[in-house]
Amino acid sequence: MDGTTPQHLADAAPAQAPRSEWRQTIGFLLKLAIIFTALRSFAFAPFMIPSASMMPGLLVGDYLIVSKFSYGWSRHSLPFSVPILSGRAFAALPARGDIAVFKAPPLNRQDYIKRVIGLPGDTIQIRGGQIILNGVAVPQQAAGDGIAPIAPGEGCPAAMQLSRGGIVQCRYRRFRETMPGGKTYIVMDRGTTAADDTALFTVPAGHLFMMGDNRDNSADSRFPAVPGQGIGYVPVDNLVGRAQFLFFSTDGSASWLLPWTWVSAARWHRIGGAL
Repeated sequence: MDGTTPQHLADAAPAQAPRSEWRQTIGFLLKLAIIFTALRSFAFAPFMIPSASMMPGLLVGDYLIVSKFSYGWSRHSLPFSVPILSGRAFAALPARGDIAVFKAPPLNRQDYIKRVIGLPGDTIQIRGGQIILNGVAVPQQAAGDGIAPIAPGEGCPAAMQLSRGGIVQCRYRRFRETMPGGKTYIVMDRGTTAADDTALFTVPAGHLFMMGDNRDNSADSRFPAVPGQGIGYVPVDNLVGRAQFLFFSTDGSASWLLPWTWVSAARWHRIGGAL
């Protein structure tokens, strides 16, 4: 006999329990991380609107859900654009008028959000602020004026400026634009700019022509692919996903250190809106 009794074994057994619990906890967290990464890579992902280029429909501080599966998957569907996938699996073209998130040329690193205007082979020209798609003017109907603050670096003709409570704001014109196929949405126009009249574009194979709804404040396919100026034609493989609906919106006045401001800063009336 070695002197070890059943009682001694019983006393020693509980010492293994904490280590086992830690293993179970770590295993659970790893599984959770794998599931979250898979969902974010292949199903849905959040996206926050960082700029005013998609006003008036989307505002800075809006949070969207983007479906990754709508257009198929490429390396840019994965976190950090890990080069695991080659080309695009289960590829599907967007519809004209879709709001899409993509990696912006030429660096293909930063996520942009714009509206799909032209598909491969389409011809596009802007005349007097109106889109001419494949030789046919995209219908525009006046939708009344709107008022918005003037964002830093954003212009507004003096005739369209007004002061409210000491804050200078801009009155802008709104138009309802309707794409072939029936997709309709509101765009805004702050006045005449050089981008209201363009040369004729022909969208190359495997590319898209993207524009912001805030037509006078959007670095989009109307401009060459130069960081900070434009994006040129966007490769289909750069698509990340389709914007589906708003799940949260904040006006930016909240402070992380003041939890009650999270509620007061929320734009509750915008939450849940389909795009």
